[in-house]
Amino acid sequence: QVQLVESGGGSVQAGGSLRLSCAASGYTYSPYCMGWFRQAPGEEREGVATEDLFGRIKYADAVEGRFTISRARDKNILYLQMDSLKPEDTAMYYCAAHSRAEYCALTRSSYSDWGQGTQVTVSS
Repeated sequence: QVQLVESGGGSVQAGGSLRLSCAASGYTYSPYCMGWFRQAPGEEREGVATEDLFGRIKYADAVEGRFTISRARDKNILYLQMDSLKPEDTAMYYCAAHSRAEYCALTRSSYSDWGQGTQVTVSS
């Protein structure tokens, strides 16, 4: 049974930084696509960043230049370094994965495996 477990969320002031981690387990092979999504209260879940097995990365426009996604493939761990945080970054952050060899979209429906989420709160 596959499992994704996020950690690293918390509260920070605007301009600060946080680093999220996602540990993947139960996979026979490393997931082809792994990514981060977020959902603020009353909003739809939106894609933040994705990375495939070959290191190809895609960012949402809202976080480009401030967030950095990375994968430790040998350990099946996904990271999200978040710098220059803004109050509008406040949300529950979710790790997601799938094993299809295709473009790693920032689309929620593309992903079959999800973690429980970790809360990020940015105060002004």
